[in-house]
Amino acid sequence: MLRAAGHRVHAPDLAASGADARRLRDAPTFADYSRPLLDAVRALPGGERAVLVGHSLGGMSVALAAEELPERVAAAVFVAAFMPDCASPRPSVIDKLPWLDWMDSVRDEEHAPPSVKLGPELMRRKFYQLSPEEDFTLAQSLVRMGSSYVDDMRRRPPFSEARYGAARKVYVVCGEDLAIVEAYQRRMIADCPVEEVREIAGADHMAMFSAPAALAGHLADVANTYA
Repeated sequence: MLRAAGHRVHAPDLAASGADARRLRDAPTFADYSRPLLDAVRALPGGERAVLVGHSLGGMSVALAAEELPERVAAAVFVAAFMPDCASPRPSVIDKLPWLDWMDSVRDEEHAPPSVKLGPELMRRKFYQLSPEEDFTLAQSLVRMGSSYVDDMRRRPPFSEARYGAARKVYVVCGEDLAIVEAYQRRMIADCPVEEVREIAGADHMAMFSAPAALAGHLADVANTYA
């Protein structure tokens, strides 16, 4: 939809995720995990800036890109995503979430980095409850062990006011999210001021599937405003 509206779109799979061939052990740190995004931002032609969009844990990768490459970031958009502040340790925004029951997920706390493979019942009931069945089925085929990298992020200093903190931020609230619930999304907004808040009342956690046209409309508006 965004390409049809004339926007250039690049959606890299992060390391050891989606179709990326690496294994989790090949991405031991959060910077390793986020490398495909960082490399894409660094590869922008001279002088160009991008609107970065992060969903769920991807909000932390967008924050890292804004911290490391602020001159390349026109705006940072958080869609039902973790959005850290500059006063707390980096993973505190993950730690503070009143986390849901992992249900049928498989967890591995013995190997580094600690990881989890989301179970189909959890995904359907908490992440995809309003999304089309075909999108849920495809998502199941791509599920892999993944990490939130909280231990690694805890060893890093908080994000800086001068770099990440200065980035123009937009938050897209997903009103029917049962994973990062609306109240927690708004708590993050209160802790980290943004340029604007946009809302999709009928979106579950996976807004790109449950409300694709609404999400695309918001992203196109943001790109036209900030890029």
